Amino acid sequence: MSLVHGFIGAIGNTPLLRLKGVSAETGCEILGKAEFMNPGGSVKDRAASAIVVAAERRGELRPGGTVVEGTAGNTGIGLAHVCNARGYRCVIVMPDNQSAEKYQLLEMLGAAVHKVPTVPYSNPNQYQKVAQRLAGSLPDAIWSNQFDNVANREVHAQTTGPEIWAQTAGRIDAFVAASGTGGTFAGVAEFLKSRQPKARCVLADPPGSSLYAWVRSGALQATGSGSITEGIGIGRVTANLEGAPIDDAVYVEDADTVRSVYRLLYEEGLFLGSTSGINVAAAVRVARELGPGHTIVTVLCDGGAKYQSRLFNREWLQQKGLSGYAVTPPARQSIALESALVA
Repeated sequence: MSLVHGFIGAIGNTPLLRLKGVSAETGCEILGKAEFMNPGGSVKDRAASAIVVAAERRGELRPGGTVVEGTAGNTGIGLAHVCNARGYRCVIVMPDNQSAEKYQLLEMLGAAVHKVPTVPYSNPNQYQKVAQRLAGSLPDAIWSNQFDNVANREVHAQTTGPEIWAQTAGRIDAFVAASGTGGTFAGVAEFLKSRQPKARCVLADPPGSSLYAWVRSGALQATGSGSITEGIGIGRVTANLEGAPIDDAVYVEDADTVRSVYRLLYEEGLFLGSTSGINVAAAVRVARELGPGHTIVTVLCDGGAKYQSRLFNREWLQQKGLSGYAVTPPARQSIALESALVA
């Protein structure tokens, strides 16, 4: 018998998928690490489990305790699953500009969800800071602090990076990914660089984030005015991202992200969220810069179901001026269906 131990045991060892459409287009092998296949549905399952297990080992989290986190959604979802599996209470603080599906899913999982106004990180009422204060006010509670808790980065250096290295047999020319907490990018990049120093590690950044300018010029300055993406892009260098080996950054407009998401759906059959879209769009950019014959790996972060009311809502996209980039299946498919129905 081949068994794993519960929810945490099922995390990781996700497939590496060849993306045929963009690979054929660029002449490169563009590969996506299928992190949406983790048991909680996202790459953040890795960080959530690592943070909880590390707190247990330090004796900070005891039976019946509470885990508090400020999150845009996926880390909170992962923590809610882990808390259910390990017997803890889960309290999540979220900015009020996320998709409705995330709040609903967290509540269904049994987490106590607190929405707070969306404000800059410098504001004392920013969601991460509210979570920290809340954890300090509750008995037997920890603040998981995903942005600056380096257990996040370490788990990717110990698992995700080695998995990618093994799955590519060490043949990798570039790793491309966006950054929220920085844990995934930094951990994977750290490991890959330790094995192949020439592998390029390129950060993808959406409008409104300051990381593109920081990588290119050393200054934390926002590029663009805001993005439809959720959970990525940031105005500071987190403890997880600090010191990460970053060779370059790619700035990706929302139009390219939306186009990429819909290509993944209709060319690859992959129903994914906006971070996967920006990652693949950036990977295509890097592939074109490197030229044919190279292998580029990126991260397919989470599924699309949490974004149905926005990213997959034509009316919402139209309001954002992005509906024209949501490519639909060829018209001939619907015509064939109508002919079959008539027959």
